Amino acid sequence: MPFSASLSPLSVSEHFKTAFRAHPAGVAVITATGTDGVVGLTASSVASVSADPPILAFSVSGGRSASQIAAAQTVVVHLLGTDQLELARAFSIPGAPRFTGEMNWELLPTGEPLLCDAPWALRCEIVHRAALGGSVLLAATVLEVRSGPSVSDPLVYQDRAFHRLSPIAEFMR
Repeated sequence: MPFSASLSPLSVSEHFKTAFRAHPAGVAVITATGTDGVVGLTASSVASVSADPPILAFSVSGGRSASQIAAAQTVVVHLLGTDQLELARAFSIPGAPRFTGEMNWELLPTGEPLLCDAPWALRCEIVHRAALGGSVLLAATVLEVRSGPSVSDPLVYQDRAFHRLSPIAEFMR
């Protein structure tokens, strides 16, 4: 029996989208300083690639912010907690106000925008770019890690909505 025999007659692409809508992913905001100034976007594609040396990867697609981030030499990847839901929303809506006086942010001495309330911020150097489908996959070496003022439960995205995690069992060591 073929692998896809139990699936409905939708295309592989549609099944792929449905499968990943059901799979939760951590939420991050990625910021950079591009040729048009400071830019940022919300991403749920950030993944750890290597611990030694520390390398992460993420993908971007479409829009001015995505193209500016894809072209940047350095970025800051902000891993968000449930306390930063409004940041996630602000950076996920095209045309929404970003980097306003109401948002707690600053420029790092190295030039990238830092969202000061994020639980974790990883300043990275882009070391590899690969155009794949309609996206650009970026691999980045982590140069610096900062912890924010409070570390809340992680913010996750699943089925087109933001969620918080709750443990179902303690991890056994």
